[in-house]
Order: sequence, then structure tokens, then C-alpha cells
Amino acid sequence: MASPEIVEATNAPEPVRAERADDDRTLREQPSFDMAEKTEEARVEAKEEGIREQYGEPPDGGMKAYLVLLSTVLCTFTTFGFVNAWGIFQDYYEATLLKDENPSNIAWIGSIQYSLVFFPGLVTGRLFDLGFFKIPFFVASCVLVACTFLTAECTEYWHFLLCQGFALGLSAGVIFGPTLGVVSHWFKKKRGLALGITALGSSAGGTVFPVAAQNLLPMVGFKWTMRIFGFILIGCLGVGNLLIDRRLPPIPVKGGLLNLAAFRNKAYTMYCLSGLMTFLGLYTVLTYIPVSATLVGVSPNFALYLVAIANASSALGRILAGYFADRVGAITIMTPFTVVAGVLTFAWPFARTQGSLIAVAVIYGGSCGAYVSLCSAPAILMGETGDVGRRVGMFFTISAVGAVAGPPISGAINSATGGFEDVGWYAGGTVMLSAVMLLATKYLHTGSIRGRF
Repeated sequence: MASPEIVEATNAPEPVRAERADDDRTLREQPSFDMAEKTEEARVEAKEEGIREQYGEPPDGGMKAYLVLLSTVLCTFTTFGFVNAWGIFQDYYEATLLKDENPSNIAWIGSIQYSLVFFPGLVTGRLFDLGFFKIPFFVASCVLVACTFLTAECTEYWHFLLCQGFALGLSAGVIFGPTLGVVSHWFKKKRGLALGITALGSSAGGTVFPVAAQNLLPMVGFKWTMRIFGFILIGCLGVGNLLIDRRLPPIPVKGGLLNLAAFRNKAYTMYCLSGLMTFLGLYTVLTYIPVSATLVGVSPNFALYLVAIANASSALGRILAGYFADRVGAITIMTPFTVVAGVLTFAWPFARTQGSLIAVAVIYGGSCGAYVSLCSAPAILMGETGDVGRRVGMFFTISAVGAVAGPPISGAINSATGGFEDVGWYAGGTVMLSAVMLLATKYLHTGSIRGRF
């Protein structure tokens, strides 16, 4: 017996049947957008398969791989490590060079730095996928060094905002983004550990620069302190530029800066939103812990060391997180560490002794370091290797919105309330919410909150 739809089509007037026939023929003749997209994905997969057959799987070791890994450590030391030392500049500027400025305004310099380390990832990631890597890397290295020397000559707020905020942050971002893509070229089974080792540079920089500044500022002054930092950057970036290298040739994936099709993956979309939420609160403690310590009676000289303590302890978190991520999955490790960071953010404003502040800095640093060292890993896994730059770049660009807004929002809350208790509730709440979103990401990707991912 014919279905009602067939009967209706058969009994339809002749012009209607002709119109429907034309529509059906048009649909058959014109391939759908989905079919075209699937064809492109198949082409990319075939290209990647050919490259894998020619170049083999990532070696996960060997002299060349380890030298590249060393270069990524040096690069994160000079970029993320230098930016992570912002807390000491926040405290120093509030007390000396920019003492007439609102703390929230000063925090904009640091938050712009933080965000611009991530924001260029959208451009640099796409350039990396297309094979444009070495020249932007070298130019950004030169700009970063120049901005460090120029910061020594700054005297007005807008000088620091443009030079140390925008220019230094942007050049650091152009360097930082591709280093994570390079790691995925050389490591697969040990990728989590390799990313953890790469992130050690950030811990080292965040420890060395604050300690050096604490000792150099009274001895040689601000100008020569920044110049010495500039010479350190020259040495590290010089070696980094010589050693860093990609292993695989670029794959000509079609499209521009954005791969909007990636957001059809609900897990990837949720993960990007979780990154935004995390960075709305993650850097609040690192930015304001020296200021809060001074307010409760801790020696100003020691308060500046709290940033170094937090960054030093993050080294252990980064290595442990990378080691275990290779066994149980990145998000499985990131989630509990993010919860710990949220709890410590709640607790930080109520730490009113030197000992309790040290405890907060140590535990918070370790948990924060674990998240930062692995945050690119889930985005790397949610697609093909040939498009890893765009995918990671889009994640970092969305996260940058949180990084640029978070510390100033915290500063504004502090100015409005006269204390850090409400700041802790705000920043800790955003970090805890991001932990819930990480679990949601895992569920959307695997169908369960258990298992490896």
C-alpha cells in the first residue's frame, strides 16, 4: 500500500508535481554544504595519512626532540614566565612610579599582558598550520626584547600601558602560541609530560624574575633592573630561535583564521567557554597576593617573594599533571586541580599571617600550574593535527577575554569594598564554575564523566 506522502504527490496537480521534480533534481545536482565539508575533511585526513606514512609517528624522544623541548622551555620562560611576574610590578608601581593611579587601572597593564599571551593564538595558530612560523617567531622575539628595554624609560601610565601591556604582551603571545603546536609534532605518547616540561619555563621565569627584581631594584633601580631583564631575554630567545623547529610539513587546510565548524563539536564549545570562565578568576591571586600581604602587616620586602613562591611551587604541579595526564587524560587531571585553585582563591583573603599566606601561595601555585600546563591538550585532541593551530588558537583567544577582564574586575571590587574578601568570592566562584564546565566537556566528549580524556 502506498504511503500517504506518495499518494499525495501522485494526486497533486501537474504544475505542482513538475515543481517538486525540479526541486528534487536541484537537490541532487547541487551538493550540500555538509557533503562539501565532509569531502574537505576526507581530503585533509588523506593528506595527513600520507604525511604520517612518510614521516612516521612522533619520536617521543631523541636528541632533536629534546633540543626542541629545551627551546620551548626557554620560550615559555621569557614569555609566560615574564608575564607571570606581574605581581611584583603591580606592587612596585602602586608604591612608587604610579602611586597616584587607581590599583584597578594599574591592573589593566598586567591583565592586557596576560590576555595578549593568548589572544594572538588565533593568527599565529593559523600561520603555523600554513607553515609560516620562523619569521613571525623571530620578529616577535626582537619586539619583546625592545619593549623590555623601552619599559625602563617609561614614566607615565599610558607609557606602561602601551609598552609593557600591549606591545610586550602581544610579542610574547606570538612566541608562546606556536611553541605548543611544535610539541605536538615531536611527542604523542609522552605529550602530557612534554607539555608539563614546556610549562616549567613559565614556573622558572615566574620565580627568577620576581626574586631578581626584589634584589635588583634597591641596588640598581628600576631602569637597570629592566635592562638586565632585557639581556636575559636576548640570551634565552637567541637559543630558542636557533633550536625550535617543526617536524611535519604544513597541510593546506582550506579556510581563513576561523574554523567555525569546530564549534559544532559541543565538547569543544564547552571547553572554550570553560577557559574563558577559568581565566576570569585564575590570575587574581597571583596579581594581588603581594598587595593583600602588605595590608595585613607582612613585610613589603617579603610580600614580593610570594609571587616567586607561587610560581616555584607551580613547577611540581606542572610536572605531576603532565605525567599523570598521559595515563588518565588531561581533563581528568585538570578538574581536581582547578577545584583546589578555586578553594584556595576563596581562602586567600582570610590568610592574615605570613605562614598562612605562604601556604596559600604554595598550594595555589601547584594547582594553577597544573591547569595552565595542560589547557592546550584537550583542544589538540579534538580534531586533526593539520588544524591544531587554529583549534588551539581559537581556544586561547576566547580564554584571553577572561584574562583581560579578570584582574581589573577584581581590582574594581577591591576599590569598591576596601578589602579582598569579596574579590575572593568573585574569583573563586568563576574558577569553581569552570571546574563544573570541565566535567561537562568530558561528558559531552566521552558520554561519561569517568574514563580517560
